Amino acid sequence: MARTEGVAPEAKPSEHGGFRILVINPGSTSTKIAVYLDDHVVFQETMSHDSAELAKLGDVWAQYRMRLDAIFEALERHKEPVSGFDAVAGRGGILKPVESGVYEVNDEMVRDLTSGGSVSHASNLGALLAREIAARAGVRAFIADPVVVDELWDVARLSGLPEIPRRTIFHALNHKAVARKAARDMGSRYEDLNLVVAHLGGGISVGAHLKGRVVDVSNGLDGEGPFTPERAGALPTLGVVDLCFSGKYTEDEMRRKLVGGGGLVAYLGTSNAAEVERRIDAGDERAAFVYEAMAYQVAKEIGAYAAVLSGEVDAIILTGGLAHSRRLVDWIRDRVSFIAPVMVYPGENEMQALAEASLRVLRGEEQAKAYR
Repeated sequence: MARTEGVAPEAKPSEHGGFRILVINPGSTSTKIAVYLDDHVVFQETMSHDSAELAKLGDVWAQYRMRLDAIFEALERHKEPVSGFDAVAGRGGILKPVESGVYEVNDEMVRDLTSGGSVSHASNLGALLAREIAARAGVRAFIADPVVVDELWDVARLSGLPEIPRRTIFHALNHKAVARKAARDMGSRYEDLNLVVAHLGGGISVGAHLKGRVVDVSNGLDGEGPFTPERAGALPTLGVVDLCFSGKYTEDEMRRKLVGGGGLVAYLGTSNAAEVERRIDAGDERAAFVYEAMAYQVAKEIGAYAAVLSGEVDAIILTGGLAHSRRLVDWIRDRVSFIAPVMVYPGENEMQALAEASLRVLRGEEQAKAYR
């Protein structure tokens, strides 16, 4: 786990009248960047990368230079000199389990992200890209609340088999950001509330937030929780064993079937929720049935995490890209509103969350932690 490092002296706002922060969020086929002046967006841009071109490059590490060049080209188009930044923040990757917070990118973090044992995921590039640009600017590079944030109760770590302990990989950055926002909107503090947060996107994670800590959460990457636009979610275990030993699929094919080829893709042939809704509006009863089944499973998961909090839930929060869907949100709300008020914050909010996290450190409101 990480520890808190002696914090640097509070930084001074730049000549722009505030802190100028570059935020970088690498995705599987895109690199999003944004420049913030304090917590206000100066500009934001999503650079899409052709899947075929990425495939030619090989693993994510071979994409590093291409993505770095794309960032510099975008900054040049927007006339944003690197020397004008006070900090650079990148999306956190798949590291060792850490407590929640802001982390300054250090050598050990880079080693763990680039080691052969690291999962190959585009998010791993976030810290590396941020560090190189920050070094050129002579400023600090940060990540915040990476997907491996681990605040689980010990009782939540048991899976049913000692050989397979439960671990946390979830949308920690957005979970924490919207939980803090909801608390402010409720006139309270995140640390004083019990919340159930459901991030609804290509992956879905539902967590129990007890007074500022995520004490239990579904790990969609490992196959927990509801099915999603592209993941199978929790499945009857013996059925999975039968498929694995049926001789029909290799190990890699089974992995792709569960993560990438499950959920809406498996049932409807698409992971695009907007396309599913178009089919429903055109009278496709099968699409409506499957889409509502996904909402049904999300609602069941929310009920389970309300039980983790002993039913003492101040609010249920729905967030992520799918929270833009009024139809999906209404199906979920109809089943869970008896538990607590439902608050909806559509979108991923990751860029804003990274900027705000960096700003707290620059202002001296929070200490950056050292990854160990």
